[in-house]
Amino acid sequence: MFRRKNSQSQQENGIAEQEVKVSELRAALGPLSGRSLKYCTDACLRRYLIARNWNVDKAKKMLEETLKWRATFKPEEISWDEVAHEGETGKVSRADFHDRSGRTVLILRPGKQNTTCAEDNIRHLVYLIENSILNLADGQEQMSWLIDFTGWGLSVNVPIKTARDCINILQNHYPERLAVALLYNPPRIFEAFWKIVKYFLDPLTFQKVKFVYPKKEESVELMKSFFDVDNLPNEFGGKGSLNYDHEEFSRLMVQDDVKTAKFWGLYEKPSHIATGHSGAQVAPEPTPLALPAS
Repeated sequence: MFRRKNSQSQQENGIAEQEVKVSELRAALGPLSGRSLKYCTDACLRRYLIARNWNVDKAKKMLEETLKWRATFKPEEISWDEVAHEGETGKVSRADFHDRSGRTVLILRPGKQNTTCAEDNIRHLVYLIENSILNLADGQEQMSWLIDFTGWGLSVNVPIKTARDCINILQNHYPERLAVALLYNPPRIFEAFWKIVKYFLDPLTFQKVKFVYPKKEESVELMKSFFDVDNLPNEFGGKGSLNYDHEEFSRLMVQDDVKTAKFWGLYEKPSHIATGHSGAQVAPEPTPLALPAS
């Protein structure tokens, strides 16, 4: 009984100390406005503090770099119609199922790489990271990644620089958004690529990367610990199916673009919409929306 009370007291003290750190970080950032204010929720500040081991100065520097990046890159303004051509093969898509913890699942299939423009590849991935965050359930802050290596080879591999840039964006500007990245059945040739790429990962991200081999019992159990096999596609050892329909996915993304615009106070797509080159519907002219309350 005493131990239980002591443990509870320590936990409460730990939470209180964390809240103090969040308050210190907010004070250190100074006055914020517009999208920066909306971005910097207490949960956001907590993620940056975790990424920097609760060091307020380091978390402040990291967060300020993200705010600069977001002001330049403007990830919330990327629309599906801008990146839809990158997604025609389904090389990156949001799954229609969740993991056992209820987290959004992003499916990456590098073997379906279909373009060579590094900038467009990065914008496409960033768009889907933002979209996955938009679709997180209440109380969820992280997503899971499933990476299928079917068809992967050096001929369809993204350049090392592009891979590094993607990793840096994920680590530096989306800290603590990744719960786990499961690399399913990578071919032996991937080892050479991995030996280079792994040095770009910080220790926290590196720990979240798991290699899964379907013939190994521990790998099978690992997948079962994260996913219900009835929902999991057979490409990942489950009983479900992975059928990417680009037109259907495009319709979902266009709908989500409206949600994104409303969330960030950008623009609302009018009812008289046109069709873009993705085959999905896009708005020719936006209508301003009021900035939602923070």
